[in-house]
Amino acid sequence: MKKVLLLFALLPLSLFAQRITPEEYIQTYKDIAIREMKTHKIPASITLAQGLLESGAGNSALAREAKNHFGIKCHKGWEGDTYYMDDDEKNECFRKYKSPEESFKDHSEFLCGRSRYAALFDLDITDYEGWAKGLKAAGYATNPKYAQLLIDRINLYELTQYDQIALGLLKESEVEPVDPEVVEEYFELAYAPEDKSVFPLADMTPEGRFIYENNKVRFVFAKEGETPEKLAEAFGIKFKRFCEYNCLKHPEEVIFHSGDVVYLSKLRNRNWKAKPYTVQEGETLRDVALRFAVKPKMIQTLNGINEGERLYKGQVIRLR
Repeated sequence: MKKVLLLFALLPLSLFAQRITPEEYIQTYKDIAIREMKTHKIPASITLAQGLLESGAGNSALAREAKNHFGIKCHKGWEGDTYYMDDDEKNECFRKYKSPEESFKDHSEFLCGRSRYAALFDLDITDYEGWAKGLKAAGYATNPKYAQLLIDRINLYELTQYDQIALGLLKESEVEPVDPEVVEEYFELAYAPEDKSVFPLADMTPEGRFIYENNKVRFVFAKEGETPEKLAEAFGIKFKRFCEYNCLKHPEEVIFHSGDVVYLSKLRNRNWKAKPYTVQEGETLRDVALRFAVKPKMIQTLNGINEGERLYKGQVIRLR
């Protein structure tokens, strides 16, 4: 019994030790959202969608370090712990919680306790589209696409099922699992950017920044002048780990240029879809590794390349 209790005690730490998926986030917090719906009459689908969006599915620095899953700032009268980070302005004050559950509860109380959100509680509790549009109209977020981002996440992950559970109209055993391929296709159709990138679209941040996948490794295209430190902070990744993901030995000397590929998770051991690659003039081992999202060490192992050995033009590199 003690071993079981220890396992449950360690579970939250194991979840947040590495990036979690939206599906894992939903499974972790659905019961809290359902309970908050019963208590405060806020649709569980809305709570989960806001949590997914505002916290980057629990992976943002604010969620990891301050347990703040809804981007709630201090505001007048807040007497709890605080956390400072850049947002609309530099070094803004955000609420800091002892646990994610405390953040979910405060989110409910925040909406219930402010008159500007009062009209939302006159809506049918199953009207998630009305709630999403009402949150945007009441000024919860500045992003003009905020309502649609919430609605899309509710549709993507079929979050209305948790509303039905809270209302006693559906049993948890009857919840339909979400097909990852359907989610990917939905993002492709709904958020295909104008540049028509050849990489599949994986997600979109609350600020409208596209997250892509290469060899099942998530990445963004850098903006001119961004630094490793700033990007690591923005995506809630430990700086050392971020540098490992992007094969950066001297990150203090790096300033990204517009269009540079920046990975948000670790490279893989193989790229099973890639054909042998012919090295171009001036390309380095790191260039090839980032092009195909394969660890440099594995490329060396697969091709018998010694440590410190340079690649040469015309060299054929195996990636699987």
